[in-house]
Parts: sequence; C-alpha cells; structure tokens
Amino acid sequence: MSDTSVSDPSTALPAPARPRLKVSSRGRSAGPAANSNSDESDIPEFELFGAVGPRGLPPLTEFLDIWDVDMMKSRDQANKIEHHTASYNSDYLIIRRGQEFQVDITFNRPYEPNKDKFAVEFVIGSSPQYSKNTYIPVFPDEDKQSSWPSRVIKSWENVLSVGVTPAANCIVGKYQLYVAVATPYGIRRTTRDKSRYVYVLFNPWMAADAVFLDDHAERDECVMSETGILYHGSHDDIAERHWNFGQFNYGVLDACLYILDRCQMPLVNRGDPVKVARQASAMLDSRDDDGGVLVGNWSGDYTYGVPPTAWTGSTEILLTYANGGTPVCYAQCWVYAAVFNTFLRCLGIPSRVVTNYFSAHDNDGNLRSDIILDENGRIDRSRTRDSIWNYHSWNECYMSRPDLPLGFGGWQVVDATPQETSDGLYRCGPASVYAIKHGEICFPFDAAFVFAEVNSDMVFYSRSKDGTTVPVKVNRSHVGRLVLTQAPGGSGRRDITDQYKFPEGSAEERTVLEKAEAYSCKREKADLPPAEVDLVLSNADVSVGRDFELNLKLVNRSDARRTVEAYVSGTVLYYTGVIRSEFLFTTPSVKIGPNGFAKESVTVEAKQYMKSLVEQSTLHFMVTGKVVETGQIVSAMKIVRLHNPKLTVKVTGPARVSEEMMATVEFSNPLSTSLEDVYIRMEGAGLMLLKSKHYRVLSGGASLTWSEFFTPQRAGASTLIANLDCRALTQVQGQATFTVEA
Repeated sequence: MSDTSVSDPSTALPAPARPRLKVSSRGRSAGPAANSNSDESDIPEFELFGAVGPRGLPPLTEFLDIWDVDMMKSRDQANKIEHHTASYNSDYLIIRRGQEFQVDITFNRPYEPNKDKFAVEFVIGSSPQYSKNTYIPVFPDEDKQSSWPSRVIKSWENVLSVGVTPAANCIVGKYQLYVAVATPYGIRRTTRDKSRYVYVLFNPWMAADAVFLDDHAERDECVMSETGILYHGSHDDIAERHWNFGQFNYGVLDACLYILDRCQMPLVNRGDPVKVARQASAMLDSRDDDGGVLVGNWSGDYTYGVPPTAWTGSTEILLTYANGGTPVCYAQCWVYAAVFNTFLRCLGIPSRVVTNYFSAHDNDGNLRSDIILDENGRIDRSRTRDSIWNYHSWNECYMSRPDLPLGFGGWQVVDATPQETSDGLYRCGPASVYAIKHGEICFPFDAAFVFAEVNSDMVFYSRSKDGTTVPVKVNRSHVGRLVLTQAPGGSGRRDITDQYKFPEGSAEERTVLEKAEAYSCKREKADLPPAEVDLVLSNADVSVGRDFELNLKLVNRSDARRTVEAYVSGTVLYYTGVIRSEFLFTTPSVKIGPNGFAKESVTVEAKQYMKSLVEQSTLHFMVTGKVVETGQIVSAMKIVRLHNPKLTVKVTGPARVSEEMMATVEFSNPLSTSLEDVYIRMEGAGLMLLKSKHYRVLSGGASLTWSEFFTPQRAGASTLIANLDCRALTQVQGQATFTVEA
C-alpha cells in the first residue's frame, strides 16, 4: 500500500476528484461491456430458424405452449425455506447457488418427453453469452445437460415440476427466467416478466461454494443475524454500540447489486467472492471518485450530513445511496465496517465486524510508531507524527483462497475505511488472517499493512539538542493489544487476538517477525537494559461531565532513593490518535524510597475538558519523565473513556407478528447545562424502519419521553435500537430485546 494517509481528522471532506473521462467500447469490442446487472437484454418471444414464407408462419397450436410459470417464491414455500432466504423482504425468488430449486411450468397440454423439447433459460446483463455464463439454457433431458444441472421432479396433468441447480461458482446477481419451446419453425418463449426475476446468492451452506462455512453457529451469526454489537472505547474499558445490519430489509439486496453496477464490475467476475469483496472495499468509500457509498469525515463538523455517531443501522445509508446515486454523509471506521458487513451478509458471504484496540497507522514501511521526547523526557508533539488509533474496526469475511497456497483460506480481512491506497484505490484486502499471523505478508492483498496494524512497536526516542535521537524505551505489546468480535449466538464478545498474532515473546512470534523482516518490514532492535523505575496509571471509571482523579504509581526496584521529574499531559483525543487540544499540563516531582513505591494524584476537572470534548468522549493522558539520578526515561499512557448516560427503551403490546406494539424511549439530561439540537433515531430489523425525533433544547436535568407504534413483520428474537446524538452528548444508546411470536 502506498504512503497516502488520511489519518488527520481535520480534513472533513475528500479532495475533489478529477473527473473521469468516459470512453465508449466502440472500436475495441464487438458490443458493450457486460458490467451492469440492471441493464437487461431484450430476448425475442419468437426466434425463427429461417426466413418466413410469403404466407407467414402456420398455426402453432399443435405444438407445446407455455401457459404459466410458478416460481414457488413465497416465504412459506420450499424454495426460500430450503435456501435460507425466507427472511428477505422481497416478492421475488431468491436462491443460493449450488443448491436445487423448483419451478412449476404449466403447458397447454401434458408434457411428452419424446416429442416436446423445451429449456428454462437464465439471462443476466444486457449482452448475454453462453461462453461468458451470462446466458444459461437448462434442459430437463438427462442426455442434454448444461452447467446448471436440472431434472424433472414430477408431472401431473399439464404441470411439470423442474428442479434446477445453479453452478456453485456461477455469477451472483439478478437473472431473468424464460421458458423456451422448440418448434419446427423456431423457438418461442415466455414474455419478459419482472415477476420471474431470480436472485442468485453465494451459498455458505454448500461445500462446493467458495464461501462454505462448516460451523453452524458461526454461519448463523455471520450470515443470518440482522443485528450486532460493534466494540469501541479502550482495551481496558470496552464500550458497545448496537447496530441494525438489516441485510434482509426491503430494497437492500438491490442496493448491494447497484454498488457493483456503479463501479462497473464485470459480470463475469461477480461469482468470485475474493473479487467481489475487494471491489466493494473500494466502492464503500467515495474518496477515489464521487461514486462511492460513504463520505468519511473525522473533523467534528457534520453540518451537511449525519454525524457518524448518530447512525443506528445500514438500511437508510444503502437505500439513500441507491435511490439518489450520491455518497451519503458521514462515516468513520465503524460505519464503514457495519455497512460493509450488511453488503457481505446480504450477498451470502459470511462476515463479521472486528475491532483492533491500539491500531497502528503505519505509512512508512516499518513496524514502529515513534514518539519523540526532548532531553528532559517531555514529549515533543511537533516531531511526533505517527498515529495509533485508540481502536479501528474492519471486517473479516470467510472464503477459500485458490489464488494462495493451501491453508490460507478461511477468514480474510477487508477494510473499507480509506487509509492507504492499494493498486491505485483506497481499499484493503482480502488479506488472509492466517497469513498475517504467520508473517506471510507477501501474499495478496495488503497483508503487510494489516500485519503492521497489529504488530508495530511503540518506540520512545530521546532527541538531543543537536538533532540526534536514541531509543530509550520500546513497548512491544501496546499495538494490537486486543482484537474483538461478537461471539455467535448472543451478546457476548470473543477475543480473537490469538488468530492474528502469537503470544508476546514466544518463539513463534520471533520466527514470524524474522520472516516479516525478510519482506522489508523493519523493527527497532535496540536491546535496552531493564528499567529500575516503572510508572503505572490506574484505571478510572468516569462519567461525562464529572471531575475525577488521575492516579500515578511509581515503583522503584533499585536499592537507592530515586527522584522522578515528571510531565503529565491531558489531551482531548480523536479516536484516530490525533490530538484535538491539550487541557491539562502539570510537572510533579516524585521521590521514591529504595525498593518502594510512591503515589501521586492529579485532579482533572470537567470544566477543563468539556469545552473541547469531541464525539468519542475520549481523554488521553501521557506521563513521561526522567529519573534524576540515572537519566532513565519513564513513560505511561492511559485512555480514559467518559461514560455516557443510557437511553431507556421499553416495548409494550402482544409481541406477535402483524399485531401493533408501542416503543417508548426515555432519557434524562445528566448535565447542568442545556442540550441543543437533540436527535433521537430508532429502528429494528423486522420491526420498524428508521424513525427520528428532534428536540431543539433539553434543559439541564430535564427528561423526555418519545413513543412510536410499530408492527412486527417476522417471528423470533428481535432488537429495537435507539440512539441520541447532540453536540454535547454522543453515542447515547439503548435497546430492547424481546421475542416475537408467530
């Protein structure tokens, strides 16, 4: 990946893209490129075998004719039930490749196999070709089979039940279905009818499919679950954000196919999950051109869009994009990951959102994040450029990797957040998690970049007055401290750090790092003596708007008395590691007895940080200093997440499908100051499309209550999510989980 970085949140909007010159394919190809699923071909209803005589065609009544085609597409019929697509809110037939589905064809008379010849045709795109697998004729005759096997299941009276099995590697998308009958004079077929659209998806239940996942619980979570939990905060104070993925909501499937059309992805490549995921990784962001789904914004100014912290689900984003064709404002990493998760699950690719705590943004080819100190041990912010994100969210998707050696399939990292360019576009992956763990970072795609995100060292350098620097401390365990995802089947979290890296200091880790260095990833190799004095910052459980104490503990392991001249800096931090402003600076001097310890407390007042607080409600404390007697540098860092209040969400009513219920949101302002322009959003998969409410002012200590009626559409476990957002308070969430009966 290149060295182009967007980690600085002061850049609210991407730079204007240079307009792309559109050139036709005339002169280099015989027809238009097949890169749009929405463009349809005009298949003739009658296709002559030769010229028509002067008297025209004779009556065709003696030949087989098609009266009706039953797509067996209702939710309670076998096609959608057996293909795990009954949850899609769609009137069309949605099936998964590699698995048989059934259509019932009614003719004008009983079908006679020895006499009648017909085919079921599947067409995708505007220029269908048999050689490109965009035109697939399916024959019920055992002696005449195509790439999509078929058979006659049964027949009665004039009806014939035909079973069709799409190839396990076929193009994923929306097909038109025709039934064609051969006569001595030509082929006649059914008219084009939108009710006979067939959506073909990836099939993680089928072993022959590249996305096959042979773990029932994992597959159910990573394909079928419509709601999930995104993790943020810090590694020792984890926060949860509930999200409505909504992959089965009305219009979402078409929106996902529109994304592939918008980037002009060739139809012939849409059966390969590796290519689909990589293309979508670039298309989810609009930084490369004006055609992407989301506009990234880390500035704190969201005047012309929705703040990233205000979103509660993917449906509104995808439908707004598909209906308007313009990028949706605004997104940060978890929004990119959540919408990407919806895209992948909707198309049938198993996927999950992953959060990496202390994620290195390495853009100079090494495995170091450098912190520069002056001779007295104080951080030199003007020369400290590398950024470490408090957390970063990306996706993992499950697929085989036939382009890599055996064993490198399985979970693959894909990341839609625009960080670095890859092959000229802002995208990342798919990168094999197995390759990342084992240091095989030469394999495509972008494994070296992800490897650095979880394996970089934090190196403190002391800079002398003549400009030379020497390493004084190396923290090899800070970056990639914890990698989390949601556990299958519930609200618990799963630690998957061991899937990305071996234990710190193990022989396996040393082997991996040596291998990575062979691929030009350089680490700091300084062998520094053990520290005599250690510095520890205690955890702080703090609510937003409250004063608190920052406690320092210094431990002296030597037999002599030690004095530490310390620098304590408190800053308001964007979660990307970029400083918004410094609100606290103090310089305590601490004396420590031999083999003893000393404590120092620093009072942090709310009035110091509240005026410059940004939406992630994160404070960053950096304590550095020098031991007077030895010159040793001590340092410690602490992320303090300010805890926001919660929304109370209650549901009342019968909790049965198609029976009206009521949702009530309650909130009390915990601050002494008024909240202005308060927005509340509420939605739930299979329960309620997005609804919102605006309050111009909510006085300090005041409460609000908002109620909405809704009607459940599907049975099963359901979650209703509500979110409150305003300038002073963000990420104020609440949810109600309950079971809807049929």
